[in-house]
Amino acid sequence: MRAEPNALLISLFITCYNDTLFPETGKAVVAVLERLGHTVEFRRAQTCCGQMHYNTGYQREAMPLMRKFLDVFRGAEIICIPSASCVAMIRDHYPKMAVETGDATVQLEVAEMLPRIFEFSELLIDRLGVEDVGAFYPHSCTFHMSCHSLRTLKVGDKPMRLLRNVRGLQLIDLPDSDQCCGFGGTFAVKNADVSAAMLSGKIQNVLETRAEICAAGDNSCLMHIFGALHKQRAGVRTMHLAEILAQTETGGNG
Repeated sequence: MRAEPNALLISLFITCYNDTLFPETGKAVVAVLERLGHTVEFRRAQTCCGQMHYNTGYQREAMPLMRKFLDVFRGAEIICIPSASCVAMIRDHYPKMAVETGDATVQLEVAEMLPRIFEFSELLIDRLGVEDVGAFYPHSCTFHMSCHSLRTLKVGDKPMRLLRNVRGLQLIDLPDSDQCCGFGGTFAVKNADVSAAMLSGKIQNVLETRAEICAAGDNSCLMHIFGALHKQRAGVRTMHLAEILAQTETGGNG
């Protein structure tokens, strides 16, 4: 483990999805970053990045959420987001939305903020230069790469590099790991039959690994995958990448 020589102040955007349904992810991110010697702040006025609205066709309704995000995180040194889909929303769509406002100030704010936004694994490896965070977790695990992290952010093998440095962890390759789990936000609602068929293939591949845990960097995917595993009483747990990296020999989010 190598801590950043100069401690940073990192702003955590936990996303509305994680804040509501998976609060342990945010706690785990804080545990990892503080273990590396950094300070994490949580700006309480944060809400949603607007992805659900924008991707469902409500672009106008997403505009106030973009402005809110800019207001809340104005002046932040680094913004960490443990959700590839939210990072993808900001990087891909905020510049277009800013242009649509016709406001040069908003366009400049977005352009200046984008280089300071990092998905969790990107932050650790690309910005902090850390691959070993001092984690210990003696279990078998396979990893699902979400579509946004794979195809939009192109994080590549960063999550796997982090997991390979977790002491005691047996990392098992997931067959067809580049295949979508079928969630896709409102896609799973609007195209339930197609989503269920895609999920079925993903679950079959997870079970083939015989891993105790299926991990990912997006809890939206993990919620979808866990639902099917739970219905089948498969006995496979799901965990966000940060939750595994937060584990130590003393247990918990130490």
